[in-house]
Amino acid sequence: MLIFATSDKGGTGRSVTSANVAYRRALDGDDVCYLDFDFGSPTSAAVFDVPTALRGVDELGLHSYLRGEVAEPRRVDVWAESESPALRPRPPGSGQLVLLPGDRGGGEFVLGPDMVRRCVDLFLRLEEEFEIILVDLSAGRSYAAQLALEATSLPELAQLTARWLVFHRWTRQHIIAAAGLVYGERGIMATGTSRGHDEQQMRESIRFVRAAVPDARSPMFTDLRPAQAQWLSICHDELTKLAAQYRLGPSRTLGTVPLDPVLQWREQLITDDDVLLSQVANLETAQAFADLAAALTDQPRWESPL
Repeated sequence: MLIFATSDKGGTGRSVTSANVAYRRALDGDDVCYLDFDFGSPTSAAVFDVPTALRGVDELGLHSYLRGEVAEPRRVDVWAESESPALRPRPPGSGQLVLLPGDRGGGEFVLGPDMVRRCVDLFLRLEEEFEIILVDLSAGRSYAAQLALEATSLPELAQLTARWLVFHRWTRQHIIAAAGLVYGERGIMATGTSRGHDEQQMRESIRFVRAAVPDARSPMFTDLRPAQAQWLSICHDELTKLAAQYRLGPSRTLGTVPLDPVLQWREQLITDDDVLLSQVANLETAQAFADLAAALTDQPRWESPL
């Protein structure tokens, strides 16, 4: 299964949430491959705490592969190469967790037929080896998103399930931006159908993820003054109505990740040690990541009316 993670703005929690989802699926025994298609800023290795690829790699990255400069992109075994004590050694019963990093300083690039073909070939090879292939795309209407839509429109990938997660923060600007990315002119829907994707299938393959959502009931907000708590509740109600208006309502939302102090300071994997031993992270955050990971393959969650 191909999972494309995208957002219209930076700072939505797309990469850190996607990495945590990949981590949770691997913990459950699935073989997971994470592709860093954020070509302008390939820094997903920082979330996995892999020091050799924090800003991408000097050679053999996904840029080099897609441009035809190397036959295969570099693979990073996260369990073996991460410096996080919680990830090494590999947890018993876990599946593969492999990162394909981008090139350091690679940047965006114009698409061509050969590049699309190499992308298709890569997806097909990875599909034979991994249950979940999670592709972290650049923010906005990027060449990375166009490449994903071009590749998945070809007959070779017709039998491969492809789903899209669109991330946004719980603010007016982010709700409006996420709706534009999906439904707007030159958005995912319009671009996908222009490339030959079935419109109904495209709709059914897209879900939204709300990130960094404050919860007034959380212990984080116990010191709020009554007026502040009331204001927060009013804002939440207004945003809920706005999301429904822009077609980002409950039936279109796959998951919600609460605001967590750890993730405000450092983009990292939230492990059981962070929740139970050091207690620096909230249980609700880890549970949200686990629920979202399970929802990727929960078919009824992708069959709700749109």
